[in-house]
Amino acid sequence: MTNLKNEKMSDDLYYEIEKEVIRGWKTGADVDFDEAVAYQKSLCPSKSFAAKLILADEEKRTLTQPRAGVALPQEHIDLLKHLEDYGFADLLPTTIDSYTRHNRYEDAQIGIDESIRAGRSMLNGFPAVNHGVEVCRRVVESVRSPVQVRHGTPDARLLAQISIAGGFSSYEGGGISYNIPYSKDIPLEKTIYDWQFVDRLIGKYEEAGITINREPFGPLTGTLVPPCISHSVAVMESLLAATQGCKNITVGYGQLGNIVQDVAAIKSLRKLTRFYLDKFGFEDVHITTVLHQWMGGFPQDESMAFGVISWGAAAAVLAGATKVIVKTPHEAMGVPTMEANAAGLKATKQVVNMLQGQNLLELHDVHLESGLIEMETKAIIDKTLELGYGDIALGAVRAFEAGIIDIPFAPSKYNADLAFPARDNDGAVRLLEFGNLPFNRHIKDFHRKKLSVRGKLESRDVSFQMSIDDIYAISEGRLVGRPK
Repeated sequence: MTNLKNEKMSDDLYYEIEKEVIRGWKTGADVDFDEAVAYQKSLCPSKSFAAKLILADEEKRTLTQPRAGVALPQEHIDLLKHLEDYGFADLLPTTIDSYTRHNRYEDAQIGIDESIRAGRSMLNGFPAVNHGVEVCRRVVESVRSPVQVRHGTPDARLLAQISIAGGFSSYEGGGISYNIPYSKDIPLEKTIYDWQFVDRLIGKYEEAGITINREPFGPLTGTLVPPCISHSVAVMESLLAATQGCKNITVGYGQLGNIVQDVAAIKSLRKLTRFYLDKFGFEDVHITTVLHQWMGGFPQDESMAFGVISWGAAAAVLAGATKVIVKTPHEAMGVPTMEANAAGLKATKQVVNMLQGQNLLELHDVHLESGLIEMETKAIIDKTLELGYGDIALGAVRAFEAGIIDIPFAPSKYNADLAFPARDNDGAVRLLEFGNLPFNRHIKDFHRKKLSVRGKLESRDVSFQMSIDDIYAISEGRLVGRPK
């Protein structure tokens, strides 16, 4: 991978890789690109994820989308129909099981067989590769709304081939966001290279007249990730996708809890993505945004959990996000029932409908916070481009090696793990330790001052103990982890 570059993959290389990929499991042989394009074109326009996002963006509406996936096709269809009919979901997911995410298709098949014997799902998601193209089409045809593949797969090439041929119209993830926060030992250059194939596949569908929505995974580790870090990854993965021909990209962000920071984050994310795509000549790429409701620990009490869910719903609408990924009141207790999933959706929909048309984008404090995030993110991306001599793929690998990009609490050995966050006294996430993040003195002094105010008010030193306390705070009914 020493020759990794951010350039459009040639047809010769693409077809060479494709031959290898479809041999990964027997269902790969069922993929026929031309037939798949014809099938996608035959679907009702309402099944297009990209089209529904574009319309919502034009109308300034926030759409709702859950996470959901079980092992067996009919049970999965029943689950999605319940979320659509009783949870009023605007967009639907198919969350993929963990075995498939690690390309362990034989183990996934064992899980399918065990699920059939048990009469219930023995996997934590839908094994789309094992089920193959025809079963995926059954899923898509059984619901009214567009369906997205949500997974967490470092090598997502075969899954992309099968699921898109199967009629799914949105594909989540990326070579950075589905590696560093998820894996320990996989080299970053390998996953970026593998995802270039995924993005080129989607680019080929685009050239054939089918727009597949692409969504880099915004929350990363979901643990107090400062906006500038998640934004940097989102922008980089957007550039990588656009280079391969993707034309519809949804950039995401995980809610942190301070409303000013959350609104500023979504506002700046759209602006920054547009800036860098335009800078590299991708003016024709349509950008939308997604806010993920709180990704950290949840209260076990259902009523308290609904409070967290509702706050996330409010943040999404007030920030003008195009869609919101919805949590359930059973987050603290494992895989939710479909009834609990629908309940989270209904609570979110109620808040979305009540706040529709309102926003906080022009607040003075939002402008200030947005400006700070933009300054920090540009420092990271511009240094990354410098390290890669203008190439974002090569630059990303070198930036992680140097700690220029550093994702808090990531398991990957290719992550520096030198930057640590903590909340300030208002609950906004700041940087306690900067590691090698390329920030100037002004930025660093701002973070230090904000954290020192909290330290004085709590009569304690500014330390990593604040981070620990903050990680558990929301599950205990607070935003900021105050000393007990």
